[in-house]
Amino acid sequence: MFQPNKSPSSLPELERPLVIIHCVRSIVGGIFKHISDLVKHQSDQGHYVGLIYDSSTVGAFEEERLEELKPFMKLGAIKIPMGRNVSLNDITVTKTVHGLLKTINVDVLHCHGAKGGVYGRIAAIFINRERKRAGIPKLVTIYSPHGGSLHYSQRSLTGQIYFGVERLMERFTNEFIFVAGYEVETYSRKIGKLRQPWSIAYNGLATAEFAVVKPSKRAVDFVYAGHMRDLKGADLFIDAIEIANARSQEPVHALMIGEGEDLPRYKEDVKRRELTDRIQFLPPMPIRDVFKRTRNLVVPSRAEALPYIVVEALGARVPTLATSVGGIPEIYGPYGHYLLPPGDANFFATAMLDRLSRPEKASELAGTLRQVVKQKFTVEGMCKKVDKVYLRNLAKIHLPEVDPSGYFNEDEDSKSAVYANS
Repeated sequence: MFQPNKSPSSLPELERPLVIIHCVRSIVGGIFKHISDLVKHQSDQGHYVGLIYDSSTVGAFEEERLEELKPFMKLGAIKIPMGRNVSLNDITVTKTVHGLLKTINVDVLHCHGAKGGVYGRIAAIFINRERKRAGIPKLVTIYSPHGGSLHYSQRSLTGQIYFGVERLMERFTNEFIFVAGYEVETYSRKIGKLRQPWSIAYNGLATAEFAVVKPSKRAVDFVYAGHMRDLKGADLFIDAIEIANARSQEPVHALMIGEGEDLPRYKEDVKRRELTDRIQFLPPMPIRDVFKRTRNLVVPSRAEALPYIVVEALGARVPTLATSVGGIPEIYGPYGHYLLPPGDANFFATAMLDRLSRPEKASELAGTLRQVVKQKFTVEGMCKKVDKVYLRNLAKIHLPEVDPSGYFNEDEDSKSAVYANS
């Protein structure tokens, strides 16, 4: 349970810090970095922060990162088993989340990802009904999809179910925070025109994360790092390395770093193809350690929202080969023509061999893209946008300049927001 004695409900409403709970299923990959950056910022602002997350997807690496984050969470981090697919267990999980939220006077419930979005928002419906009967102000519910259900096809039964749920839950959402314009477009196309306010808060880097990382003397040619899933193109990476080796007179070496449900299959596949001397597997590690181990990062995803790993790699001036999916073109900006089409291992193999033959060009492009990222993708900018979303919903601020589609065109100099329930 959260610790209600640490909830600052006795403080004056217009001056007190906020009570913020983040609810998410999987804390693997970029979604956890996004939440971590927010938690650290909110803690530094004096707010009381807590986390609800899935216990079944947490490995040793994630546990270590959670331990590092716990000092910033005055309300603690609570793990409960959450399944990826729809099941009867979802009812139990939702009841558990509701029970946890009842223990404290939550101001903002920020739900992340498809399952976190459903669990949190359904629980919030009952919390707000109870508060209404008791004459207590409602909590504010914010939802960030982070790709999630948006990755599913409109032609699949699963996709249709998830999209229907997303549409239903929209009415119980105060505001959406997307991490890329791509998410907004995909939501509108697959689910329908947004009927609630929405904003975009691009994932960003801290100043230290823009320090250049140089490859070590033992660095391999290419690395795939992240969740081991076909959705992320890990299988295509193996195909491309095999093709590149077949075409090259010199051996092409690679690393695959990470965990995931498809990892055993990938290991067996590499063994079957007799590529064990070309592709090695390593467990998750800090991303800058990953960058030191390679001369090129490869992101062969079939679908993405706005992947942190691409922002981090470009911020560290790591030459990167990525697909033109999701919000990645928004990261590359005017240099999007350097992105590769998804699903084509031959295309990637050709691009890999080109990188090996012209490393100076790859380094030059990496330097250019680093400057692009520094201008738009910062933690400060991301957190500032999220702060404004929280505050204007708490204060029920109605800004005069609102785009017809719902996007808030904020006045950066506006100081009208206050810490207040209404």
